[in-house]
Amino acid sequence: MTTGAQTPRSPARPPRSRLRTFLPLAVAAWLVLEIWLLTVVAGASSGFVVFLLLVAGVVLGSVVIKAAGRRAFRNLTETLQQQQSGAPPRPRANSEGNGLMMLGGLLLILPGLISDALGLLMLLPPVQKVVSRSAQRTVERRMRDAGPGTLRDAFRQARMHRPDGKVVQGEVIRDEPGDAPQDPRPPLTH
Repeated sequence: MTTGAQTPRSPARPPRSRLRTFLPLAVAAWLVLEIWLLTVVAGASSGFVVFLLLVAGVVLGSVVIKAAGRRAFRNLTETLQQQQSGAPPRPRANSEGNGLMMLGGLLLILPGLISDALGLLMLLPPVQKVVSRSAQRTVERRMRDAGPGTLRDAFRQARMHRPDGKVVQGEVIRDEPGDAPQDPRPPLTH
């Protein structure tokens, strides 16, 4: 028999985030919408046209991913050659678009007309710039809001460089005023 009272939550288990709650529902709705749109297009033209659209999406997506991968590898090779020669690496125009181009190619490969439209949008440079800036602001905001002992500290630690450019591995330990000095090693006894 239920009384209408809510069951108490366990203090060890945090509440589910909105993303974890609604993501499965959003994926299911997207799949249903894709299937419905494919059946509408098949009804308006023919099933063969839908098949050709899906095959064209896979082929175009594969070409886009391959081209973006080659461009990323070429940029990496040029950067490594510049660093080995001692020249400072020069900034490249649109070098951050490789990941977004690969995402666009992946969306083209996925079967469905909505994913194809989103994939084609991701191939446009103005859309890539907007998505890139938005993602950068989101990551920076989350890093700023993150507390100690999180991924933020790992990124701070990864940025520690010596003057000659080499990375110094280690961690920063701050002694707070009033802390008693502790011996780093226990005494040796036999």
